[in-house]
Amino acid sequence: MLNATEQKVIAAIQGDMPISARPYRELAKRIGLTETAFLEVLEGLRARNIIRRFGATLRHQKSGYAANAMGAWQVPETRIEAVGERMAACRQISHCYRRNPNADWPYNLYTMIHAESPEACWEIAREMSRATGVEVYTLLFSLRELKKTSMTYFSLDDGD
Repeated sequence: MLNATEQKVIAAIQGDMPISARPYRELAKRIGLTETAFLEVLEGLRARNIIRRFGATLRHQKSGYAANAMGAWQVPETRIEAVGERMAACRQISHCYRRNPNADWPYNLYTMIHAESPEACWEIAREMSRATGVEVYTLLFSLRELKKTSMTYFSLDDGD
């Protein structure tokens, strides 16, 4: 399904992206391709739906945020899209997901809030509550990060 070059390109994009004006050129160089060839392989993978999106992980501890909390919100289903869009637009929110509630846990919208302190996370949540009219919510604070890694599909060492 994937040729050796495609596997190398996937392996190259799995880790941290270089912080530069031309990150794809740097990744291409690492695996012996030109930037143009690298981007053509990525476009081909996207066209075949093998790659559907790129995501970024914010290392909030390294960016000045000392606290993060998962906001769990109980939103009427008729308002979920509008409320989700409003919350996702908040610059202190990095993730916003709709999930199915259940009888023991009635929350259906989740936001990851990043701030300077737990108190600031609560204030952001209160502001979002006022802005959206969603009054039933709670915050879940991280106590300890146990794992935070990206999926690894191929290694640059595979077959080399």
